[in-house]
Amino acid sequence: MEMNEPLKNVETSGGTDSALDGNRRGSNRVGIYSAVGVAVLVGLVTAQGIHSRLATKSALTQETRSAAIPSVDVVHPSVGAASTEVVLPANVQAFIDTPVYARTSGYLLHWYYDIGSHVKKGQLLAEIQTPELDQQVQQAESDLATAQANYQLAEITAQRWQKLLLKNAVSTQETDQATSDLNARRAVVSAQQANLGRLQQLQGFEKVYAPYDGVITARNTDIGDLIQAGENTTPQELFHLSAIDRLRVFVPVPEVYQSALTSVKSVSISSDAYPKQRFTGTIARSSDAIDMLSRTLRVEVDIDNPKTLLFPGAYVFVHVPLPADFQALVIPSNALLFRQEGLRVGVVRDGRVQLVPISIGHDYGNTVEVIAGLSPTDQVVLNPSDSLVSGTRVEVNANTATGAAQ
Repeated sequence: MEMNEPLKNVETSGGTDSALDGNRRGSNRVGIYSAVGVAVLVGLVTAQGIHSRLATKSALTQETRSAAIPSVDVVHPSVGAASTEVVLPANVQAFIDTPVYARTSGYLLHWYYDIGSHVKKGQLLAEIQTPELDQQVQQAESDLATAQANYQLAEITAQRWQKLLLKNAVSTQETDQATSDLNARRAVVSAQQANLGRLQQLQGFEKVYAPYDGVITARNTDIGDLIQAGENTTPQELFHLSAIDRLRVFVPVPEVYQSALTSVKSVSISSDAYPKQRFTGTIARSSDAIDMLSRTLRVEVDIDNPKTLLFPGAYVFVHVPLPADFQALVIPSNALLFRQEGLRVGVVRDGRVQLVPISIGHDYGNTVEVIAGLSPTDQVVLNPSDSLVSGTRVEVNANTATGAAQ
């Protein structure tokens, strides 16, 4: 029994060493696992940080890009109530408007009517003194008398030679010469008569008469003025005469109202000078062509003016009646852009703003009537910036994309 005890001790000692080795190996594995876990954790934290920074950068870039695109409110034009008439500005002109010139040269001897004077056709307006022309007329009369005397002598001679030829007292050659001389003298008389007639007509222009009934609107001469009526001189206007008992009113009608004029025969005309009075005019004619610059049709309205209340050059308003089914578009006033090239509105098309020229009719204060340039489906920008230009990319606010002008 005693001999076996050391063996037990030896076995016990060997087991203890094995256990220690196992503990060491386990501790090493735990350390390794811990290190790997720490490394993985650090990697995850690092990756998460990088991902977070990338996401933040991407979000910031997206936000910057979104902030660079302006957001706008839009509205669709609404269809207004049926209009009864459209009021268009127009200019008044005299039915006949004539500058009166002198046809002969000389000095103004007298004038008889000043500006504002109503004259009748054929009334004497002024007299021109032409001493040189008077002398030319006297000389032409003397030349004509001489030519007539020579013609009479040639006629007697030719008749005498004809009688002598019948008796064979003269030769045929001499008779022909006498006849030819008679014809030449006759031509000289005709030329002198024409020259005298010309000078007498010029002498008749010493008196300036009114060509028609009208009013003197300008007098550009005075007593003693030198009147030059030669071919190589600039003509001098003595008077300006206008017939104002009937007037022409020229009105530019926008293209959108062209079809409305087919059924209109008469229109009413108002003037700031007579705010409570309306004048009636008749559409006489139109140019039958649209002006490419203004996109308007030039229409002439004739109006009787027996009391001469309206004057040439006046600024009036023509009230054109419209068909009952005529409808115009209405947009808010804060959508208008006043540019140097004209009135504009911003319209969003394919995500970009286009500046569209428009023509407006009535101004209702908060809203205006648009008669040309827009359609009901257009998205019109509200409160546009003064710096807005065509082609600018914008985003439309969703809550206003389906709105309509009120």
